[in-house]
Amino acid sequence: MALVSFTSIPNCPSSSRFSYGSTQLPFNLITKCELNTNGGSQKLEIGSPIIVIESPKLLKTAASVPCLRPNVGSVKPGDVGRIVSRKPMDVWAVRLSIGTYLIDRKYFKPLELDE
Repeated sequence: MALVSFTSIPNCPSSSRFSYGSTQLPFNLITKCELNTNGGSQKLEIGSPIIVIESPKLLKTAASVPCLRPNVGSVKPGDVGRIVSRKPMDVWAVRLSIGTYLIDRKYFKPLELDE
């Protein structure tokens, strides 16, 4: 989760990482405040199983020439898949039973398997 703000240092939690703006200014501004929200959750990596928690409105195929189309019930909450690769902006290529799609991280969570 990345938040961009121009606030003073006390407004960001002590567990976050800071990036400071230009030092030519008479004072320093925070230009980026990243919060670590992974707390103890399972880390996503290639091959990790996932479960869809919310159906995306649009689906984009992960082909070399991607196709964007409305989701008309193809991907539903509860569908299970595997991570194929990671793309910029927290988008992941996920292989589902109906194909491989680029899905934003907010639409799925890691599937916790009991071994």
